[in-house]
Amino acid sequence: MAKKSVELYFVVMDALAEHYRILLGLDTSWKVDEVDLDLESERVVIRVSHGGGALSCSECHKECSGYDLSPERVWRHLDTMQFTTEIRAQVPRCKCVTCGVKTVSVPWAEKHSRFTLMFEAFAIKVLSAASSVQRAAVLLGLSWDAVHAIMERGVERGLSRRDLEGITHVGIDEKSFGRGHDYVSLMTDLGSNRVLDVVPDRTTEACDKLWETLTETQRNTIQGVSMDMWKAFMKSTAAYVPNALVVHDKFHISKHLNEAVDKVRRSENKQLRADGDDRLVGTKQLWLFNELNLDETRHSELMAAMRSDLKTGRAWAIKENFRNFWNYCYGGAAKSFFESWYAWAIRSRLQPIKNVARMLKTHLPVACSPKTDP
Repeated sequence: MAKKSVELYFVVMDALAEHYRILLGLDTSWKVDEVDLDLESERVVIRVSHGGGALSCSECHKECSGYDLSPERVWRHLDTMQFTTEIRAQVPRCKCVTCGVKTVSVPWAEKHSRFTLMFEAFAIKVLSAASSVQRAAVLLGLSWDAVHAIMERGVERGLSRRDLEGITHVGIDEKSFGRGHDYVSLMTDLGSNRVLDVVPDRTTEACDKLWETLTETQRNTIQGVSMDMWKAFMKSTAAYVPNALVVHDKFHISKHLNEAVDKVRRSENKQLRADGDDRLVGTKQLWLFNELNLDETRHSELMAAMRSDLKTGRAWAIKENFRNFWNYCYGGAAKSFFESWYAWAIRSRLQPIKNVARMLKTHLPVACSPKTDP
């Protein structure tokens, strides 16, 4: 009876080992020696070894002879139920006539990574859904540095697989992080809605690096570039894709106009509060919304503020009126509208509004720019 129990135990363990080998996607050159469940530490340890046969150099990929085994390494794998799961193995080292002694590549993880590819794929999904790297680190139970390293390896894998053929329209933008004093510049493929590359800073040199990720042939296929009116980006774009149409999109122009309205509001609020007038206190968001997006209560508040003859109200009216510009389909009609709007903005005596109006004028095609500058 005892003999049959022992035989059954080994049959079950062999089946379990084969089960995990298949789940890990290992070919027959690797085998699962043991699956150990530690209830006290809530941990599953999968011990893997090389099953023999030919080895290949991790550098040149040529077949070579075995040398020895490296010290045992540990990789974090996807959890088994609520238990932390690890793969442990002494990976063979081979002696390559060209590259010397090298540790062979393992199929479940990348070189130098402490996590399996399956775990990293899961971590990338968590990163995509989380609000920040720190939040993802908390959810995964890892340090910030570990999660950031997983993210960088994911980006490298994506860059190595991406297809850059057929890109005709790209966007170049900046993003701030930290407390708003640090920036990155990024290039996106507008056709497939994907990020092509990200580099530190928002200088001309940073934008040059973005363009240099594309070959000259690929840059020649670019027909249009959407970007903010940032001189560094425009200078670099003119140098690398001189024949592409540069488009300053609705989002960026609205952003500049909103910022101008807020500057007027802050200045006027400071003056009013000095006189004991709190009409503009707590109204920042009121002036930034599209009138059509306000609920009944907020719309009533806006209309009441507009009847107060505030400078901020005039700035908001000029900003909102510019929305009509996007409704014109013909250049001549758009030119006439802009000239009228521009004259109103320049005569407003609101310096932030005047600054944005002049900036927009300098970026219009010559044929459509206003003739006078009061």
